[in-house]
Amino acid sequence: MKYKIQRVLVIGLGLIGGSFAKALKSRRLVEEVLGYDRNLDDCHLGVRLGVIDRVAEDLPLALTTADLVVLAVPVKVMEQVLVEVAPHLSPKTLLTDVGSTKLNIIQAAERVLGRLPSTFIPGHPIAGAEKSGVRAADADLFERHKVILTPTEASDSEATLQIARLWQAVGAEVLQMDPARHDQVLAATSHLPHMLAFSLVDTLAHEEENRDIFRYAAGGFRDFTRIAASDPVMWHDICQANRDALLKQIDQFSAGLGKLRQAIATGDSQSLLGIFTRARVAREHFSRLLAGSAYSHSNQAIDLKILPGSQLQGELQVPGDRSISHRAVVLAALAEGVSDLYGFLEGEDSLATLQALRDMGVVIEGPHQGHVRIYGVGLQGLQPAPGPLYLGHSIVSMRLLMGILAAQPFASELCGDEALNQASMESVMRPLRAMGAWIESAENFCPPIRITPVAQLLGRQHRLPQASAQVKSALLLAGLYAQGSTQVLSPGSSRDHTERLLSAMEYPLEQSIHEAQERVALLSEGALKPLNLDIPGDFMAALALVVAALITPQATLRLKKIGVNPTRTQAFTLLQRMGAKLELHALEMHSGEPVAEVRVSSSLLQGISLSAEESASLGDNLLFIVVAAMHAQSASELIFAKPLSSAQIAGLEQLQRLGAKLAWVDAKHLQITPAALKGGEIKGELEANIQLALVVAAVGAEQEVRLQQAQILLTAFPELIEQAQSAGLRIHKESD
Repeated sequence: MKYKIQRVLVIGLGLIGGSFAKALKSRRLVEEVLGYDRNLDDCHLGVRLGVIDRVAEDLPLALTTADLVVLAVPVKVMEQVLVEVAPHLSPKTLLTDVGSTKLNIIQAAERVLGRLPSTFIPGHPIAGAEKSGVRAADADLFERHKVILTPTEASDSEATLQIARLWQAVGAEVLQMDPARHDQVLAATSHLPHMLAFSLVDTLAHEEENRDIFRYAAGGFRDFTRIAASDPVMWHDICQANRDALLKQIDQFSAGLGKLRQAIATGDSQSLLGIFTRARVAREHFSRLLAGSAYSHSNQAIDLKILPGSQLQGELQVPGDRSISHRAVVLAALAEGVSDLYGFLEGEDSLATLQALRDMGVVIEGPHQGHVRIYGVGLQGLQPAPGPLYLGHSIVSMRLLMGILAAQPFASELCGDEALNQASMESVMRPLRAMGAWIESAENFCPPIRITPVAQLLGRQHRLPQASAQVKSALLLAGLYAQGSTQVLSPGSSRDHTERLLSAMEYPLEQSIHEAQERVALLSEGALKPLNLDIPGDFMAALALVVAALITPQATLRLKKIGVNPTRTQAFTLLQRMGAKLELHALEMHSGEPVAEVRVSSSLLQGISLSAEESASLGDNLLFIVVAAMHAQSASELIFAKPLSSAQIAGLEQLQRLGAKLAWVDAKHLQITPAALKGGEIKGELEANIQLALVVAAVGAEQEVRLQQAQILLTAFPELIEQAQSAGLRIHKESD
C-alpha cells in the first residue's frame, strides 16, 4: 500500500512532540501540522510559537482526517491514549509513538486494537534537553541524533519507510531494531545510567557531611550526576515499563561492581588494572566509532610533511575502492530490498552521495566502521529532495546522480562547492538531452544543474568521443528508466564497475569489445536485486603504496584484498615490464570483482617506452608511472594520443620544481631522465590523485617535502596516511 503524509496530528506537545511538530512545520515537510494536548493553553501557545499550524479542537475529527498520528505522551498513559484514539483511526492512518520503551507499548496496542495494525510503527527518538514543555520545542532537536524504529511483525514495510523518511527529513539518523532488543539496549545505555545517577546522589545526600561532598565535587561527578536532575515521574514510569530488562542490567552491573570491590579489598592489582584497561580501551573504541558517524564539512587546512628515510614493511588493508563505493550505494538505493556494503570508503565525497540519497527518501544506516545498510526503494521509489542536493566537491556523485534524476517524475537541482561548480558537465548533459532529458545549467555547462521532469526518456545508442567510466555509468543509470534499449560505445575500454555491479544485481546487460571499441547494452527492463558486497581495497591507494615500496630500499609490503579489475591493472603490468618485483596472489571473485593479495618489494627498475595507447590506458594512474620512471636505471619516454589534462600538467610541473628531469619534445611526447627529488614545497589546489602521486614521489626525495592543502587528499583517502605510517612511511599531518 502507498501512503502519502500531508496532515500530521501530534498528540502531546512536550519537548519531543513539540520539537517534532516544529521540525515538520518549519521545514514544510507536510501541508499541515495539528497539535493536541490535555492542556489547551499549551496548544494555543504552540500556535503562537510556530510549533503547530492549528489546535485539534475536535480530536475525533482530527484523527479521522490525519495521515499520520504521533503519540508523544508519557509511557504510563500510552494505553489510555490509545483507547481514546483507536475508534477514530482510518485503516490508512499511519500511527507511531516516541516512547522510551517499546514492548509495553506494543502490548498495549495489541490489547486496545485487538491486533496490531500494519500501519503502526513504534519509534523512539534518542534526543532530549534540560528544558521541557512546548516552550522548549526545538526544530533542530533531532539533527544528528538517532531515531530507533521498532516495526512489529505486522508492520507494513512501506509504512515503515514513510516514517523513516520523515524522521530522516528532520535531520535524524534512522535505525531499525527488534522491539525486545531495543528495550534491552536502552536498559543498559540509558535507563541503567539514570538509575546509578539517582542512587548515587540520593546516597550521598544522606551523608552527614553532604554539603562538603557536593561543594568540592569535581567536574566528573557533576557530569555523571547531571541526569539525576531528570523528571522523576517520567523515570518512575520507565522503571515500571521496562522492569525486566532494567533489573537484568542492574544485576549484571552489581556483579561487576562486586568484582571491583573484591579487587580493591584484597589489593588485587592485576584485576584492577585489567578492569580499568578494558574499560578505557572499550571507551576509546566506541568514541572513535561514534565520531565517524556524523557527516562533517571540515575546511581546516592541513599540510603533510614527508621525510626521507622511510622503511616500508608489513601487511596492510587499504580503504575500500572509491569508484565501487560510489556506484554500489547508488545502485543499492535503487534495488528492491536491503543491501549490506562492507568496506565502504568513508570519505567526505562518498558521504555526500549518501546524504543526497537520504535527502531523496532512501533510509540508510551507517556508515559504521565501513558497514552501510541501505533500504532500497526500487527504481520508482525516490522522493523529491527538500532542497538542492549539495554534493561537496564530488564530480562523480554529480555525474551519476544526473543520470538517475533525469528520469525522475520530480524536479531536482544539484550543486557543489566552489571547485565543483566550476566543472563542466557537458559530457553528461549532451547525451542525456539526446535521450529526451530536460537539463539546464549555469554558463559553460557548469553547476548548479537543474533538471525538469519529462514524460519518458528514450533509449538510444551513444557514441562517446572518448572512454569515460563516469559518463558511461551515468548513461547506463538513465537507461534503467528509458523506453527501449540503451547502448554505450566507447573508443577503448574504461572501468566497468557499474556493469559488474549490475550483473551482480541480476540486471540483464551485454558487454563486448571489438576492434578496440567497447560496447555495453542494457538488454531489457528489469529490477535490481539487493547487494551483499565486501568492497575491495582501492586500486589507486594500493598503486601508491606499491610504487612507494619499489623506490624505497629494503621495502617489502603485502596488501590484502585489493581490487584488481582488469580495466585498471595496466599500471601493474607496466611496472612489471620495468622490472618490478610485484606479484598477485590468492586471486578470487567478489560480486563480480576480481580481488587479490598484492606483494611487492624494492626493485631496480628499468626505463620504459610507452605508446599512445598504453599511456591512455593508465588514465588517472599516469603520474605514478612517471614517478617510478624517475627512479629507474635508464631514461623513459611516453607518447600521448592527445595533450594531457591541466591537472596532470600541474602535477608534472610540481615534480619539475622539486628536481625531476622532465623534457617535452612536443605536447604529446615526454622524456624522463632518472633523478631524485631534492625536497621543497608542493603548493596549489591539486586534485587528490595528483597529490597522492606527489606524496609517493616525495618518499624518494633526499630532503623533506611539504604538501600544502592536503585536506583534499585526506578527504578522498581517509585513513590511508595512518595506514602508511604503520607500514613505516615517514609522513605526518600538520594543521593550522
